[in-house]
Amino acid sequence: MITIWHNPRCSKSRQTLALLAARVDDITIRTYLDDAPTGDDIRAARDLLGCRAIDMMRTGEALFKELGLSKSDPDEVLIAAMAAHPKLIQRPIVFANGRAALGRPPEQVLDIL
Repeated sequence: MITIWHNPRCSKSRQTLALLAARVDDITIRTYLDDAPTGDDIRAARDLLGCRAIDMMRTGEALFKELGLSKSDPDEVLIAAMAAHPKLIQRPIVFANGRAALGRPPEQVLDIL
């Protein structure tokens, strides 16, 4: 099964979903702005991605600056911010076969199928 943390208003997210739909039938779509991931969900995604929390964030969002966040903040601070404000999560994130990939560029997710 494949799961995508999806934002239908994001072109990269839509492109990634289209790539997946062309290859597989069983896709779970989690519109993460409406169904916000918990801190534990975000930690698990970070671990599967093999990155730091900052690498999962949309640091260019005005909200990032409004919240006083910094690229040098500890992971737990950034994870708490993403859980409280899912708009800060970089999109899309795809989960398949016990792995995860960020769909930037969209073709990057094909490596985990």
